Amino acid sequence: MARDDILATALAMLDEGGGQGLTMRSLASRLGVTPMTLYHHVEDRAGLLRALSDRVYGEVLEVTGDARDPIAEVRALLVRYHDVVGKHPQLTLAIFSEPQAFAGVTRQITERLDAMLATVTPDFVLWRDILVDHAHGSGLAIVSGRGDWLQVDALRERYAQALDRLLGMLVR
Repeated sequence: MARDDILATALAMLDEGGGQGLTMRSLASRLGVTPMTLYHHVEDRAGLLRALSDRVYGEVLEVTGDARDPIAEVRALLVRYHDVVGKHPQLTLAIFSEPQAFAGVTRQITERLDAMLATVTPDFVLWRDILVDHAHGSGLAIVSGRGDWLQVDALRERYAQALDRLLGMLVR
């Protein structure tokens, strides 16, 4: 049993049925192994969620805007983050319900956002919270449009417009 197989199956289970249905026992059953087999690859459910978030949210850190323009860089990071939240909303909700899972890449995203915003405003923590909460709310709303790509695209466009408005307020 490979770690990649475990993570891929766990993510599929989250996407299908939500965070509450993902237990070590249910994952082991889906994979046709004993739960103890999983513990050789992840220490517990929080560790499983950390590994999933590192895999899924890792691509958010790869995307940057113009390093000479911190607002453009913040925008690029948040748009990418919003897209990932919209693609895997149940992972985001599972991380909310398991605070120990907030580590690794998710913490790095927060730290990078703090650093970029600190170059623009002394209230960077407040703005980070506003911007991240907006990304979460709008990204989770995409679930309602699944199956209708025109609606999903419209929700993404509205998010980008609202984000631009918020970022415009930030630099006044």
